[in-house]
Amino acid sequence: MMSDKNCLFIAATLICLLLLPIGCGPSAKQTAGVETCKTPKPELEKVVVETKPEPEKVVETKPKPEKVVETKPEPEKAVVKLALNFKPNDVSTYKVITESRKSVSWEGPVSSKPKAFKGGETGDRSEITFTQQIKSVDEAGNATAQITIKKIKYLANIREGVAIDFDSSREKDKADPMNSLTGQSYSIKLTSAGQVVTVIDTRDALGVIKGDSASAKTARSLISDELIQQRHSLPALPAAEKSSVSKGESWSTLKSFDFGMLGAKSYERVYKLARIEDSDKGKVVVAEMDAVPSVDKAAEQSPSGGFLSKLFDNTEKYTGRLTMNLTTGKVGEYREELKSEWLAVDPESAKKPDEEPAALRMKAFRLYQIEKID
Repeated sequence: MMSDKNCLFIAATLICLLLLPIGCGPSAKQTAGVETCKTPKPELEKVVVETKPEPEKVVETKPKPEKVVETKPEPEKAVVKLALNFKPNDVSTYKVITESRKSVSWEGPVSSKPKAFKGGETGDRSEITFTQQIKSVDEAGNATAQITIKKIKYLANIREGVAIDFDSSREKDKADPMNSLTGQSYSIKLTSAGQVVTVIDTRDALGVIKGDSASAKTARSLISDELIQQRHSLPALPAAEKSSVSKGESWSTLKSFDFGMLGAKSYERVYKLARIEDSDKGKVVVAEMDAVPSVDKAAEQSPSGGFLSKLFDNTEKYTGRLTMNLTTGKVGEYREELKSEWLAVDPESAKKPDEEPAALRMKAFRLYQIEKID
């Protein structure tokens, strides 16, 4: 059988592949009568003694007044409707930030590190500011919205090197293919529960991107149907038929992540309506999210992921927070982030008290944030 150390070395080599370039939780007692027998006696002179019965003493008893306990009914819990409220021709400005990073590192004596091992971090981060104009609203409350891109920032790195660093506000980046997306528009159909059901007409925006450079390819991916749906969908809102929620009530949604050779993993995101506040801009609700691993068949680990998972101890934290203005029916901010870490320690080196044990550590980070800025 293969030793744990050899498995660790193989895992270290395989996980290097993770750092390839990325494309963009309910009887009453009864008394019987008694008869008395009388014995006849000889007659004597009858002496009649008249006795007057003493009047019965009547004792008046006044019943004590009953104690009345006042009971106050419990106040009813306020029920709010967590749903987007669309109005034709309404225009709002938002900024969406998405980030994905993964890293691999070897810990312990340098001599214990496999020669083929190369650690480092790979990831990307995008910030897109856009306007959302409601063009029409149907009878079900769903809206067709036109999205116009105003600003873009994008940073990608492979291991320790920067692959793309773009900022549309910088003069030197005006000639970059990604800059051609600023000012471009596309449309989406958005439900009151915050889900994008249709992406409409991205041809014009795609047509302005020229070339086959890494920046041009990334720009095209930013307006792919998949990334547009991720950008504009709001996972924190309950389904339309369950949108009436009271303070302290919870609802949940599922989310899956692919961790490469460590396999895919599904989480149940559990949201709880924490509080309802009054502000100068209207009534605002705050919901908190904590996620737990979910047994979702669609996200079962692959065989390779199952093999590597046995070598690692995993710790993770997946949280989020939503603020929404009930007066306007608009989200103020939503943020969720996942931090996950895997650690595999060589058991042989762990027995040596005089030196740090050899270990392989992997980290993953995911972020989604939308903020209303106007």
